[in-house]
Amino acid sequence: MTLPRRVVVFGGTGQLGCELGRTAPAGVEVTLLGRAGGDIRQPEQVAAAVDRAAAELVINAAAYTAVDRAEADAAAAYEVNASGAGHVASAAAARGLRVLHVSTDFVFDGERGQPYAPDATPCPLGVYGASKLDGERRVQSALGARAVIVRTAWLYAGEGPSFVHTMLGLLATREAVNVVSDQVGTPTWARGLARALWRIAERPQIAGPLHWTDAGVASWYDFAVAIREEALRAGVLAHAAPVHPIATSQYPTAARRPPFSVLDKASTWRALDLQPVHWRENLRCMLSELPRG
Repeated sequence: MTLPRRVVVFGGTGQLGCELGRTAPAGVEVTLLGRAGGDIRQPEQVAAAVDRAAAELVINAAAYTAVDRAEADAAAAYEVNASGAGHVASAAAARGLRVLHVSTDFVFDGERGQPYAPDATPCPLGVYGASKLDGERRVQSALGARAVIVRTAWLYAGEGPSFVHTMLGLLATREAVNVVSDQVGTPTWARGLARALWRIAERPQIAGPLHWTDAGVASWYDFAVAIREEALRAGVLAHAAPVHPIATSQYPTAARRPPFSVLDKASTWRALDLQPVHWRENLRCMLSELPRG
């Protein structure tokens, strides 16, 4: 097992990028690039950034993730998630580099009612998922075996916007919070995903696609209830509104969400010799790092 000495991360100022920097193994020089220094919409900027970093590995954690806004602004979503991913892949291919490309459970429609294996046939419901799938295909086409597509789901971290931080704000200020209970997936702490990506980085024989989330499953309602309970226990919230379950039909959104987007991680666990932590335990760990309420 050999770790690359220099790694460039596009989307390096986001939730996952920050955790990749925080968890980087000793001896690895990581260049974390936000839009200002590494706008993946600009192919010349991507190529220059890879060269400046003298990168031996590229991680693409950059994405347009505004799921509902994407329905009205498909061009913006495709510019980042598809064309941008292609620019990263092309720059890496020209230099003989491997790319770890982060994708999403939203490439599946969630209609089959059982976990999706990495080789399951994608069928996105909306623009966000379709643009991410297009990006996957561009990366795979440009790089072949040097491409590792890593799909994840319901990502959150201590910094940056996420469902966890949205819930903490609502729980602290509302009399009650309604959350859909008929969409099921797996919450994933960005730090756990970052550690999995570093494990992939040291195994050059691994190709994709792979699936990685925390262990377990939950509905958004389950997740919200856990956030409330764990935040109160940790002292992050002094008080919290009750959480009530509602159906998706009671909370209409511009984009359709997959009703069951649980990813099957068994093959990834075997390939990496790494077992994920249950999502509730990781949620507890993340909340323990936040300021007390």
